[in-house]
Amino acid sequence: MKEKINFIWKRIREGRLKEFFHQTVWIYSYVRKYWLSILFYTAMGMVGTGTSLISSLLSKDLVDIITGYRASELLKTFVMYISFTVANILISQLLTYISNMVSLKVDNEIKADVFEKMLITRLEPLMAYHTGDLLTRWNSDASVISSGVLNWIPDLVINIVRFFAALGIVIYYDPVFALLALMGMPVSMVMSKTLLYRMQSNNKESAAMNAKMMGFHQETFSNIQTLKAFDLIPLYVQRLRDYQKEYFDMRKRFQKLSIFTSVLMSVVGLVVSYSCYGMGIYRVWTGAISYGTMTLFLSLSGNLSSTLNTLISMVPTAISITTSAGRLIDILDMPREDYSDREAVAAFYQRNRNGGLKLQIEDMSYAYYNGTKVFEGASIQAEPHRIVALVGPSGEGKTTLLRILLALVEPQCGTLRLVGGEHPEDVISFSPSIRQLYSYVPQGNTMFSGTVAENLRNVKPEATDDEIIYCLKMACAWEFVEKLPDGVESRVGERGTGFSEGQAQRLSIARALLKRAPILLLDEATSALDVATERRILKNIMQDEYPRTCIVTTHRPTVLGICDTVYAIRDMKCVILSREEIAQMIQDF
Repeated sequence: MKEKINFIWKRIREGRLKEFFHQTVWIYSYVRKYWLSILFYTAMGMVGTGTSLISSLLSKDLVDIITGYRASELLKTFVMYISFTVANILISQLLTYISNMVSLKVDNEIKADVFEKMLITRLEPLMAYHTGDLLTRWNSDASVISSGVLNWIPDLVINIVRFFAALGIVIYYDPVFALLALMGMPVSMVMSKTLLYRMQSNNKESAAMNAKMMGFHQETFSNIQTLKAFDLIPLYVQRLRDYQKEYFDMRKRFQKLSIFTSVLMSVVGLVVSYSCYGMGIYRVWTGAISYGTMTLFLSLSGNLSSTLNTLISMVPTAISITTSAGRLIDILDMPREDYSDREAVAAFYQRNRNGGLKLQIEDMSYAYYNGTKVFEGASIQAEPHRIVALVGPSGEGKTTLLRILLALVEPQCGTLRLVGGEHPEDVISFSPSIRQLYSYVPQGNTMFSGTVAENLRNVKPEATDDEIIYCLKMACAWEFVEKLPDGVESRVGERGTGFSEGQAQRLSIARALLKRAPILLLDEATSALDVATERRILKNIMQDEYPRTCIVTTHRPTVLGICDTVYAIRDMKCVILSREEIAQMIQDF
């Protein structure tokens, strides 16, 4: 049994070491381009260590000169002491400046890289994480890495050199005093080991709690109108207090351990210090050492203790950094989308832009990660200058089908392709790169903060005001934008604040039309509009000369009469409805 336990424990340690090594390599992949700054930082730290030790030796000489009444040497030694002290201060400030600048650069680079990689991570696995958790990992964990990564290895080297240099000087003058100065080391090592495991556990618990609170704050402020409408403010205030109490209790447990450790370490430090004082006084009393040497010993004994504690404290820092790295790696190791054929897709569109694009899906099957089947053997086809409608009960897969069309999720099997409208032999398969050929209006309010024009120019930065106005007219939005004090330069608040839901939907449709993509997807995009306006917008799209393929999902059958083809999602398949079935649906509605 003992051998089995040892074998398991060995495997666990090997896994942790492998994980720690992987995290460390990942961190320093961002730092390696700053190796010159790191080398300079380390070199200056060594110089700082040298000036600090020389200052200690000069302080010894000063005391010996004063107590020995050697006035002729006083001025020279004093000037040297002041010079090295000032040099040490300047070096310290230079190191702080280098550290801050490089840390800021690393922070920006990590956040920019992680931001990009999060955005190109495949949608379905990413959706398993709460938005608050993603924000915490991107912001807080990246900052933990950048603030500590530069200093860790250089500071480790600097402090090791400082420790052994100080120890060497003490041993040179008095080996017994060196042993006395280090007698607190075993206690420090034992306490650091205890604190180490608790620190690792606390870091993970704290990160999880921060993510939970970030998610709570984000959801609360995003849905403040709903909270007010349902009179949920007292409930959510209480929930915040509960989260705060949970966080407070967690931190209190850790602080109790930290206080106990600090008190014990302080007591040990006092014992060592007073022992050094006693030893120094005794050695001076017996004439074995001078007053200056005693001053040097006391200074260096404090230096040894503080440097040792700094080295020990670097272990929890390393754990904190690698824990944050591990949380980011969890996200970045998820499967990413492949955009390698982006240029091929652009060339495909250029060959077929005049005739538009056909969209074909044949025998497609798709199931969620949890195994729930949504489609099995489904087929659908859409052509330019035609509007295809998708109908079906809520939750049957209409939005999922649009995600498949956008290559946001990948079916397990089936043929998915775009075909040239005038060149049927020209075919390209689905991939994330085909999104450059789509315009998309999802459910809900998707407007951003800024002006009306800025929102529309997100999809076409070079668009003129005339182009913007034309698309606003097609979306039946110009009729209210024209009346605004600043027209297309009128401000749009967060999530479309300042506009009704129907107005925000029409602005979103205008934005999609401005892109002039060959395929337009409308996911319940007219749900907040009256039937007359909905029909006007769809007719405008049909009458536009641009060869656009349009697919809409709708829960209102009143507009199905103007659609060219209507697919109903039934039994995990897409079934074409007859005109009689469409007429019956309209009548029943």
